[in-house]
Amino acid sequence: MPRPRLVRGLTGLIEQEAFPCVGAKAALGQGGLEVLTAGSITAARDDRRIHARLVEWSAVPDEEAAEFRSLAVVFEGPRDLDERGFERALWQRIGALIAADRRRGFAPHGDYSENPAHPDFALSFGGKAYFAVGLHPHASRRARRAPNPAIVFNLHEQFAKLRAEGRYERMREVILARDEAFDGTPNPMIARHGVISEARQYSGREVEEGWTCPLAPPETRP
Repeated sequence: MPRPRLVRGLTGLIEQEAFPCVGAKAALGQGGLEVLTAGSITAARDDRRIHARLVEWSAVPDEEAAEFRSLAVVFEGPRDLDERGFERALWQRIGALIAADRRRGFAPHGDYSENPAHPDFALSFGGKAYFAVGLHPHASRRARRAPNPAIVFNLHEQFAKLRAEGRYERMREVILARDEAFDGTPNPMIARHGVISEARQYSGREVEEGWTCPLAPPETRP
């Protein structure tokens, strides 16, 4: 059942004038941001429903989709997770969603790696590649500090299109500058895809050298 309060918490963050991610602002303004609400991010109860919507989201034809679009899942709680606790919960949910995707017979996107240690790592749902952005109340970065835990799924293909059109680099520069202004310091976790695994950026925590992603590599998954 939809929880309007949870939706407003996320959209209110994005609507702040200084909020740095212009892509999220564009998605919201174009009607391309869909927000699902769920119970606990530490529980599996809503996994099937979330995965089903990701599959539907992946099947939307390009000509029917907004230029910028994201599927956000906002959870009721827990609201007291610290950064490491949120990181564990985020990867639990992502791992469960990947397992659901493979059980339904979807193959991972062939242009990306399934191994979270690989520089070309990306998530795959319904045959499309995604990266995830985690937000929660106790995030150290202001742009990741939402009233409730949330995971925002973004399609890689929309950014590939921006690169092909020569628009990606300028957008990236704007977001980085705005993020530094919003938080007061540069984001130490930002890196280009293909240079280092994007998995390091998902939770928003500044991970340490030698960090190992809590998601098992594909060859060890059941």
